[in-house]
Amino acid sequence: MKIAVTSKGTHLDSEVDPRFGRAAYIIIVDSETLEFEVVDNKENVNALKGAGIQAARMASDKKADVLLTGFCGPNAFKAMKAAKIGVANDAAGTVRDALQAYLDGKLPLSDAANVEGQW
Repeated sequence: MKIAVTSKGTHLDSEVDPRFGRAAYIIIVDSETLEFEVVDNKENVNALKGAGIQAARMASDKKADVLLTGFCGPNAFKAMKAAKIGVANDAAGTVRDALQAYLDGKLPLSDAANVEGQW
């Protein structure tokens, strides 16, 4: 399974970035091997609007099955749902911590956005 995790850095021990659309990086991790690819999200960090939708497109293009993030707004959540990518909000700690929490069933998939629009 490919798991996308928002991150402030470029490795598994980086802190989870609580923002989805404006996260510094999105790390795509193979849950079985822990091999990962870092996607630079700099194009969306300062976008006036649509950052979440564009980040959702990137996650979909990378064939992610699940997104782990702190906060996901309504438009981005709808885009992720349309792409059939599950979203687990409230991820915290390092990317590695968030992955383990999800794999252990301690970070469930959400059924709605947990923040209103740009925050």
